[in-house]
Amino acid sequence: MIKTEAEVNPKAYPLADATLSKTILDLVQQASNYKQLRKGANEATKTLNRGISEFIVMAADAEPLEIILHLPLLCEDKNVPYVFVRSKQALGRACGVSRPVIATSVTIKEGSQLKPQIQSVQMAIERLLV
Repeated sequence: MIKTEAEVNPKAYPLADATLSKTILDLVQQASNYKQLRKGANEATKTLNRGISEFIVMAADAEPLEIILHLPLLCEDKNVPYVFVRSKQALGRACGVSRPVIATSVTIKEGSQLKPQIQSVQMAIERLLV
């Protein structure tokens, strides 16, 4: 069941639109292949605390949403871009696991081939926040 605009929790801000969501999920999938991905709220928190996170992607349909709402606060402290996508199912698929994933972190890696895509997604996320 696809959620309509009205049904998404208003606390899930900034929410990526369909095209940006697709770009983000594609990048998450590539990051997974390049071993530049940490899956789950706990691991995302760890990457933020260690300062090795490029950006954080969270699922707007996490139930209850409060279980990941500490992440935007941490992101703002650490100056890391963060964004919500609609579906934890889709996020799980992009992470290459068969379970839903409510939060994931794309991590920093020296000489990564994904750097240009990561930077363009970071820019797109920051444009959502203005």
